[in-house]
Amino acid sequence: MGSGKIPQSPPALEGKGGRLSDSVASGVVKKIRESGRANPGAKTPETSQLADQLHSAAIHLLRHVRRQDAATGEGPARLSALSVLVFGGPKTLGELAAAEQVKPPTMSRIVSGLARSRLVELRADPHDARRLSIRATAKGTRLLQEGRRRRIAELALHLDALTSAERGQLEEAVEILGRLLADWS
Repeated sequence: MGSGKIPQSPPALEGKGGRLSDSVASGVVKKIRESGRANPGAKTPETSQLADQLHSAAIHLLRHVRRQDAATGEGPARLSALSVLVFGGPKTLGELAAAEQVKPPTMSRIVSGLARSRLVELRADPHDARRLSIRATAKGTRLLQEGRRRRIAELALHLDALTSAERGQLEEAVEILGRLLADWS
């Protein structure tokens, strides 16, 4: 991991909104690393550096495989909400908004778009007519599973370029990450 092959930047410099120039971003990252404590909650600078590298690798990996999602014709926000419904089952608007960490009005717009595309259906809650249950349709489930298949195929193509030993190391790392995530509170 210490090879520096994966560009790294703090979360505040990535994602929503604009990006700082590479020179500014690398300067910020350098100052954080020089402080030895990129994460004040880490017990050691080494743990903090590993967390930074893992965070960056995960973001870059997702960005690369997410390129396959363009073939679905749906945007990332809609696909993410649809994924919650396909893998987590029916949800209310509030539950879906909480799962996606957005406000209900934002989720309402996302769900409206999914419904127009016939990827979700809305049903009245049998116990409370004021509440709606949002569930993925068969079309929505197929779309998401086809997108997942494309992402996995893209990743597998690149994993084939690794040596058998490197793939073995990745398998071990995936097992470790699985245990870490299982214990996550």
